[in-house]
Amino acid sequence: MTELAIYDMDRTITRTATYTPFLLHAAWRRAPWRLLLVPLVLLSMLAYAARLIGRGRLKEINQALLIGRGIAPAALAPLVESFAEKTLAGNILPGALARIAADKAAGRRLVMATASYHVYAAAIAARLGFDDVIATGNVAGPDGRVLARIDGENCYGPAKLRMIRAWMAARGIAREDAHILFYSDHVSDAPVLEWADEPYAVNAHDRLLTLARQRGWPVLEWG
Repeated sequence: MTELAIYDMDRTITRTATYTPFLLHAAWRRAPWRLLLVPLVLLSMLAYAARLIGRGRLKEINQALLIGRGIAPAALAPLVESFAEKTLAGNILPGALARIAADKAAGRRLVMATASYHVYAAAIAARLGFDDVIATGNVAGPDGRVLARIDGENCYGPAKLRMIRAWMAARGIAREDAHILFYSDHVSDAPVLEWADEPYAVNAHDRLLTLARQRGWPVLEWG
């Protein structure tokens, strides 16, 4: 039996979301003039709120504005590393650290499954001792640059469950041969919570808290 402990990241492991802070961090360190484009970022968020664009397109637009349409891996790497260090220093919930350590001590394979971009989520996950990361990918250009385009699906909602299943299949892990724990703060992860053997609502907002009470899922606070 394969024991998997799968964690969402933003507001489950971290106190606050990481995507926009990563873009702002990258812009400040690489090209501070791009911060002048923040009003356009806010407009794109309004367009998303009005359902004029999807969540994935929102990510692509904001990355293009604050980092650029493409960036060389060598230029991106120090931005990722410095942001990961900053996140570990001040944006990790103590209860998350304790639970990660407990799952690791129990011999479970630690997997992060997050809608955040793989490029920086992997750096955070590595520092926390995770074994694998399932996250939103970036398309690589012909010259190797990381483009402001999503590769495949945005790892959010039902897509997250599809991506977890695909990850398991690629590694020869059959669902019937796995015992799966899943931790999340958000109702968008309901498909994975319903599918897991041990679903946990962590730092849950109102809609997830209501669903967790209906389903009888354990509710945890890691603050």
